[in-house]
Amino acid sequence: MESASLPGSPNLLASDGEAYFYPDFFNREESDRLFRMLTRNIAWMQEPVIVMGKRIMQPRLTAWYGDPGRSYTYSGITMNPHPWTPHLLFIRQQIEAASRHSFNSALLNYYRDGKDSVGWHRDNEKSLGPNPVVASISFGAARTFHFRHYSDKALKQKLVLTHGSFLLMAGATQHNWLHGILKEPAITSGRINITFRNIVQ
Repeated sequence: MESASLPGSPNLLASDGEAYFYPDFFNREESDRLFRMLTRNIAWMQEPVIVMGKRIMQPRLTAWYGDPGRSYTYSGITMNPHPWTPHLLFIRQQIEAASRHSFNSALLNYYRDGKDSVGWHRDNEKSLGPNPVVASISFGAARTFHFRHYSDKALKQKLVLTHGSFLLMAGATQHNWLHGILKEPAITSGRINITFRNIVQ
């Protein structure tokens, strides 16, 4: 198993946060293999969430993996961790070595096609600590990732998350910037995203 070393990268955000993008963190062969294994071996579910007081089904499949006791609550649901799989442990080892951050949990999202999405949000729950570091790995179809500043609506940024790419968000990003994967109906193939986090309470 091989992965690329983590090169230097400029901060993508104009202010009030940090985001670094590494488009070829995993090579094509490794990315293909991991996408196949994650598609088959993860306990995918489609769960309801509360949005503006309404209970709706999430427009994607999700799963939560992590160390024992590291549950995660967001949008009215609580996810209890499945035990780490060998492939998730391998990916975690690679990003921890490269980023010099440790992670005890991972939220997985499976976007089955371009009709699946996740709306504007911040990963700023208390359980993630004051300035959470979030490491996002993508496999499969390329999707556009959107940033929008929480208070200064004129500040926006976007990038394409490619097969095998790594996006690292740190500093005050989760307090000052919203992000989302919006619908892209022309995309007909799937994408798996893993956001590694550290649950502190």
